[in-house]
Amino acid sequence: MEYVYGAMLLHAAGQDVNEKNMEKVMKSSGVKVDSARVKALVSALEGVDIDEAMSTVAVAPAAASTAAPTATPTATPAEKEAKEKEEEKTEEEAASGLASLFE
Repeated sequence: MEYVYGAMLLHAAGQDVNEKNMEKVMKSSGVKVDSARVKALVSALEGVDIDEAMSTVAVAPAAASTAAPTATPTATPAEKEAKEKEEEKTEEEAASGLASLFE
């Protein structure tokens, strides 16, 4: 995940997302650089409009949450509690992923 964050950081700073810049970002953030992962990411992002991709991803969850409700069976209180705990774990995992950028 840190490689994707590095690419987003470079893009936000107006820098080219290339192998040299990615390696600099990874090294400066204390991440052991895996050249194969850097090459794969740079190759995968070649020709991708990063601004468009980020706006599409950011809008998709919001659009899904505003969709009309569908007919679903009612969940029991135990099922609701399990789902809430799962969502909390997901949020905690996301936060810990972001926090790893600053370690």
